[in-house]
Amino acid sequence: MGMTARELRERAVKLQADRVPFVHARVVLAERPTSAKPGDEAIVLADGTIEGFVGGQCALATLRAQGLAVLERRESTLLRIAPTPEPDQPGRTVVHNPCQSGGTLEIFMEPVLPAPLIRVLGTTPIGIALARVGAALGYDMESWDSGRPDAAPDLATTDAVVVASHGNGEEVAIEAAVKAGVPYIGLVASRKRGAAVLASLDLTDEQKSLIRTPAGMDIGARTAEEVALSILAEVIAQRHGEPRAMSAPTSVATAVDPVCHMDVVMVPTSLHAEVDGATWWFCCQGCLDRFVANPEAFSPAS
Repeated sequence: MGMTARELRERAVKLQADRVPFVHARVVLAERPTSAKPGDEAIVLADGTIEGFVGGQCALATLRAQGLAVLERRESTLLRIAPTPEPDQPGRTVVHNPCQSGGTLEIFMEPVLPAPLIRVLGTTPIGIALARVGAALGYDMESWDSGRPDAAPDLATTDAVVVASHGNGEEVAIEAAVKAGVPYIGLVASRKRGAAVLASLDLTDEQKSLIRTPAGMDIGARTAEEVALSILAEVIAQRHGEPRAMSAPTSVATAVDPVCHMDVVMVPTSLHAEVDGATWWFCCQGCLDRFVANPEAFSPAS
C-alpha cells in the first residue's frame, strides 16, 4: 500500500492512539540494484498487512515474516536481506532472499506497542495517586466510575484493574475483571475487609486466588502515594513474570515457497493459491504464476 511519508506518520499516530501494535520499518542501507532507498519506511501490522514501501514483493515477503517475529519477541532488530547466503552477523538478522534483484537491503525494525492499560475503580486518594504515579511511569491510566460499576469498560486488553472505591461497586468490578481474564486484579482494603469481600464473590476458589488483597507489595507504605507505588510495583512484577498472552501477537506458522524456497508466513495477506486440493504459499506473484502454470515442475520429486 503506497503512502506518502506524512500519511505514514499520521497512520502511525492513529494506530498508537487506538492501542494497535505494529512494527515501524525504515531502510537504512540499500545497495543497488534495489527499488528501495535509505529513508523509505513501512508499517507491519499483526495480521501481516504492510503499509508504506521498503522494496519489491520479495523484500516485502521477508519484511512480513520478520515483522511478525519482531512483534512476537517485542525487540527491535536490524534486518539484512541479501541476494546470496551470508554468515550470521552480530547485531543483525540476516536473511537470504534468492528473489532479490541483486541488491542488499538493511532495514531497522522497531516494535511499537501500546503502553500498559490500568483501570482504577474509585476516585479515593489512593485511586487519584495511582493515576498520577502510573502516568509518570508511562502507563495508560483510566478511571472507572464507581457510581456505575455495572457499566464496565472493555477489559479484554486491560493489563490491570485496581479497585479502590472503599466498598462502592467492588464485587461487580472484581467479577467482571476475573471473567475478562485481566492479569492483575487488586483490591485496596484491609486484610479483614478484603477477606469478607472475597467470600461474597460469585467465583470459584481458584478465581478468588487471583485477586490480590490487600493490593500492593509490603513496603511499609503509609501515604496514598506510597500505597500507589506499592501497587504499581506489584503490577510491574506480575507483568514481567506473566505477560498477558492475548496482548502479544500469536506465533505465525511459515511455509516454503515451492519455487524459490523462501520462508513465507501463512497469513491471509501473503500470496497463496489452491492447487489440486492443497494450499501453496509464495513470496511474490512471479513465483505463484510459475507454479500454477506447471506445478509438476516444482514438486519435491522433480
